[in-house]
Amino acid sequence: MAFSRSSWKYPEMKGKDLILIVCGAGYIGSHVNKLLNQRGHETVVFDNLSYGHRKAVKWGEFVLGDLADPGQIRLCLRKYRVKAVMHFSAFAYVGESVTDPARYYINNVVNTLNLLDAMRECDVRHFIFSSTCATYGIPGQSPVTEDHPQRPISPYGRSKLMIEEVLKDYDRAYGIKHVNLRYFNAAGADPDGTIGESHDPETHLIPLAIYAALGRRDCIKIFGSNYQTGDGTCIRDYIHVTDLADAHVRALEYLQATGKSDSFNLGNGNGHSVKEIIDEVRRVSNKDLKVIDADRREGDPPVLVGSSRKAVAALGWRPRYADIGTIIETAWRWHNSE
Repeated sequence: MAFSRSSWKYPEMKGKDLILIVCGAGYIGSHVNKLLNQRGHETVVFDNLSYGHRKAVKWGEFVLGDLADPGQIRLCLRKYRVKAVMHFSAFAYVGESVTDPARYYINNVVNTLNLLDAMRECDVRHFIFSSTCATYGIPGQSPVTEDHPQRPISPYGRSKLMIEEVLKDYDRAYGIKHVNLRYFNAAGADPDGTIGESHDPETHLIPLAIYAALGRRDCIKIFGSNYQTGDGTCIRDYIHVTDLADAHVRALEYLQATGKSDSFNLGNGNGHSVKEIIDEVRRVSNKDLKVIDADRREGDPPVLVGSSRKAVAALGWRPRYADIGTIIETAWRWHNSE
């Protein structure tokens, strides 16, 4: 269903309190939606489907809406008597953020302010924010901890850090409590095969390598082979999307129980190079991949590995799918079933 300003009114509240998942038709949001429902929470997904997929909303209610329209947001918050918001609606292509920063600041910052102000007006006081390790920029230590200086090197990372700063102010002034979840590289697919990763355009390494193994792409590109790493390629920390979903549910329950705003890294604490990922896709798929060396991409740090000790201690969270082979196997099964 879609809402418009011209038909604005507060309808009768519907049912019991729900969790609003903004961009719940996307990759991470859909996995969070599934897990919330499995754990007894009721949900409503708010998404404009610019990048998400309606078929991925298999649980809860669905509202076709856009954060650019504050009236739509307020109507949704009132109608469904929302008690907490999980926010995943951000553009996340680092390279694009460098060439078109206005698009990122409008969507990731201005539209998030629309959401937060609607929450304030509708007395919704719990907010789980999908942040990113990109707020750290080029780390001075590895693994990265939450107290590491935040010096983002791309408009994407800066847009996320801006909202983290806004949230501090909204906490002090309006009592909106939040948890920032700074995660590293989301990967894999639902182990049951119900949902998975599907972006257009696709820029993530694991699905791109799988597409090459499946013959859907001619090759896989390595953007930079002369970094100061073991094999010259970038190193990243890959976290299974189901483990991310589990952390989001735990963060919500932590916020509801303590009423304390906080920030947590979400990663496995283990780094894998681009070449290692490609070799693992070869092993899992039993297929060869054509690999092409390409120039470095602006905004890519050589190494990004995170420490999640704080999340383990405070949220009782621990990754269940930490092995990179397992992560790739779940992705391989899902892409084969598409």
